[in-house]
Amino acid sequence: MDLSYLSTILIHAAAVHGIRVDTESVRLGRIALEILGLVGRSVERDRRPTQDEISRLLEYFDTRSNMIIPVGRIIRFAIASAMRQGEICRIKWSDVDLQKRVVLVRDRKDPRRKEGNNQRVPLLNLTGYDAWHLLLEQKILTGGKGRCFPYHHKSVGTAFRKGRQALGIDDLRFHDLRHEATSRLFEAGLTIERVALVTGHKNWKTLRRYTNLRPEDLHGLQKSEQLDEAQFMSMVANS
Repeated sequence: MDLSYLSTILIHAAAVHGIRVDTESVRLGRIALEILGLVGRSVERDRRPTQDEISRLLEYFDTRSNMIIPVGRIIRFAIASAMRQGEICRIKWSDVDLQKRVVLVRDRKDPRRKEGNNQRVPLLNLTGYDAWHLLLEQKILTGGKGRCFPYHHKSVGTAFRKGRQALGIDDLRFHDLRHEATSRLFEAGLTIERVALVTGHKNWKTLRRYTNLRPEDLHGLQKSEQLDEAQFMSMVANS
């Protein structure tokens, strides 16, 4: 990223300000650093929490009476909605369509647009947790005014880390819940374009890195397909 910034500045200096600079040196420098292994793409993270880890976290937060932030419900909502930590704590009740069960997520993260990237996200029940019912629980708690989850996202992250450390769960981040949610949507049978409507990814190639599907989960899909075939044969026989 630093090399990209440097290259952009030098090209801008040459193109806009007429400064004579050797941009070719930046390109050659990048090649040399890549060969030496000093720069390169970051390693893609594929950490998915196990169901046991999720259950332990939920039990930990649900049973703590001194918790001001309902971290357990936020964890469930994160897995149900595939929203980022900051997005969850930013949505307002005025952006929730109660009839269509859709929420408007404003200024969603986008590498090319910092503001105005708003997206309507459906509140589904496909990942083992019902985003719509979780939001209704929050409506009772907040009175349906202001933000749906009126907590600072950094405070949610701090509480999550403390819970994870207390339970001895290694190398698990809150953002991994988004990975988990995305993978569960694929496991539920949604197509790439439908998953993108939930996650907000505009580049389907980028979305691929979140689809950490487990090989054993394909057996469930196979059983479902076999069931559909049996139902079809039954319909043929009855007709």
